[in-house]
Amino acid sequence: MTKKNTALLTIVLLAAFLVGCGPKAPDVDWTLKISGEVTTPLELSFADLAAMDQIELNDILMEKTTGDDVITSWSGVSLDEILTKAGAAADYVSITAIASDGYSIEITKEELTGAIIALKDGDDWIAEIETDKGPIRLVAPSTPANRWVYAIMELQINK
Repeated sequence: MTKKNTALLTIVLLAAFLVGCGPKAPDVDWTLKISGEVTTPLELSFADLAAMDQIELNDILMEKTTGDDVITSWSGVSLDEILTKAGAAADYVSITAIASDGYSIEITKEELTGAIIALKDGDDWIAEIETDKGPIRLVAPSTPANRWVYAIMELQINK
């Protein structure tokens, strides 16, 4: 292998490594509790959530109660994956989502189709760009955004 090829290979490998590493998750003191009709109640830290497989929801209509609707993209952990990990009953009816400020809302299983616990809004960590609405958010693309709970601390599974 020539010096030119070696240098080119080194650059390509370095670029692949840097892209693969991506931006490191912020150090956030936050816990999401999963309770209710589950066989294994969970407490997942922000670091736990950031280490799980992340999925992207692209070009999602965010129907707002006030202001203009917007098209957004989010990434985070599949709600189905979290519920499976907690052993949620397959026939659960709804989830009560509870935010850090005490706000809670009951959301039906059907409304939660494709939902994620979002850690990123676009390419940015919610914890860094929306400190008053972060660091995680329930994003349910099948429902209007006024049912997407920000600063979520607990999911109670209901039968």
